[in-house]
Amino acid sequence: MTAPARDLSASAKESGAPTQEGAPPPSMRLRELVFGAACAAAVRAAARLRVADALGDAPMTVESLASAVRTDPKPLRRLLRALSCYGVFAERPDGTFAHTDTSRLLREDDPHSLRYIALWCTEPWTWDAWPKLDEAVQSGRNVIEDLYGKEFFVYLNEDAPESADVFNRAMTTSSEQSAREVAALLDLSGSRSVADLGGGQGHVVASLLDKYPTMKGYLLDLPKVVEKALPRLREGGDLADRARIVPGDIREAVPVDADVYVIKNILEWDDESTARLLANVVAAGGPGARVVVIENLVDDSPSMRFSTAMDLLLLLNVGGAKHTTDSMVRRLTDAGLTVQDISPVNPYLHAFDCVVPA
Repeated sequence: MTAPARDLSASAKESGAPTQEGAPPPSMRLRELVFGAACAAAVRAAARLRVADALGDAPMTVESLASAVRTDPKPLRRLLRALSCYGVFAERPDGTFAHTDTSRLLREDDPHSLRYIALWCTEPWTWDAWPKLDEAVQSGRNVIEDLYGKEFFVYLNEDAPESADVFNRAMTTSSEQSAREVAALLDLSGSRSVADLGGGQGHVVASLLDKYPTMKGYLLDLPKVVEKALPRLREGGDLADRARIVPGDIREAVPVDADVYVIKNILEWDDESTARLLANVVAAGGPGARVVVIENLVDDSPSMRFSTAMDLLLLLNVGGAKHTTDSMVRRLTDAGLTVQDISPVNPYLHAFDCVVPA
């Protein structure tokens, strides 16, 4: 007796076979997702070993690479093979490995390097925090204080100085790469002064002072951060006569009167801290002051996977969050600001141009 014909598409769905050309079946996709930590760990290992720096323009054998980075060739081949599945390095038919556009970003000398970003997102504390995501989702608060008994940045600076250094380098990399784009976007014609709040080493304010040779600029951030401000902004630097460095916690006070305040990638704390900072800015600037907030958003489709992952990490470490366009507008208007324009800075950053109403 002949077996009844089956609907092959239904059979494929039941078995978990691919539903479109080249896509893994759902069962395999979920297996890959739950092994995501292996991928992150592999990227971290390659970054720490400086494999990308050792690999030049020409393909190399694993033995040569292993000698250059002082590892055993056999496990290095396994590491590179795993990474090549994600387009980080490419394994050639002859067994050598070559760079890809993605692996080049792990080189420290690449102009678009993400080496320190990759290290920051995989620092030791992250491996302690991620398994407690369910607790953070249930409570809505960070897990770092339960893990280490301290607020996140206090923990970094007091107990994990190497991780704090990675954080500062990652933020420097990010700022260097976006500062010129921010300066190109913003028209500050007619403004006499600009304050870069939480501006790290001062890449944004330096780029704006370059663009506007008669403008004065302020850099505000925590004392340990501004200690490492760009030499250009410090005494003896070419911008020192127009720049003032102001150490302090901007969540407590913004002690400068400027025409324009720039707030880039820092409104990710808990709601109370965000509200305090915005209130400080409104009070400092007064009616007519311009406030430009620059953030990447969780409803910005080109960077959704990255932004939503960072959103969860912020929940874990500081109890903060990335914003949607609507949630950012609400926070700004709740603080008494009028949002006049929203513009893309690049594929992953948006600028909210606001004014303190009269």
